Amino acid sequence: MALKYAVNNSLSAITTLPSSISGGALNLISTQTASSSASLEFSMDSTYDSYVFKFINIHPQTDNVYFTFQGSTNNGSSYGVTMTTTKFHAVHDEANTTTALSYQTAQDLAQSTAFSRFTNEVGNDNDQCCAGTLQIFNPSSSVFVKHYISRLNNYYSADYSVDGFSAGYFNTTSPITNLKFQFESGNIDDGIIKMYGVS
Repeated sequence: MALKYAVNNSLSAITTLPSSISGGALNLISTQTASSSASLEFSMDSTYDSYVFKFINIHPQTDNVYFTFQGSTNNGSSYGVTMTTTKFHAVHDEANTTTALSYQTAQDLAQSTAFSRFTNEVGNDNDQCCAGTLQIFNPSSSVFVKHYISRLNNYYSADYSVDGFSAGYFNTTSPITNLKFQFESGNIDDGIIKMYGVS
């Protein structure tokens, strides 16, 4: 069987993919901008098997607070789905004197209905914020638990960069219809959250 090679000129002429090739594209569904907002909420349905949230310059009003989220199975009437989660982070300070890579026992959940922490404490100086992504898989399933993975970097008020990795699952076979994002205390002073469906 002869191997066939593509050349750059032929690739530039491609305008659509064959139907047999899945695109894996991110389709923007919703954008919300915080302005002294207590929380930002998003609804999901069965249109997509996976949803991605992008967090852009999320800035708290209160100093040293965790950015958190929870799910709803009743279209946002209440939040508090049972979750089991895990979290670790890498840190490095501006003075180049402290580095660490560690599991965060105080930030995981074991069959809890609390809001899940998926950053470390975010500072509220004018230039401090957090940014990153969260992806939830098949939230409308009525058969399986709902897994998520996230990675966010935040500026801790003691001048640290904290790269946080979090993952877990909503331990329910009921569809997750909504996600709510908020700081553990105080409002979201500023920032943008974008929700995408993965096709």
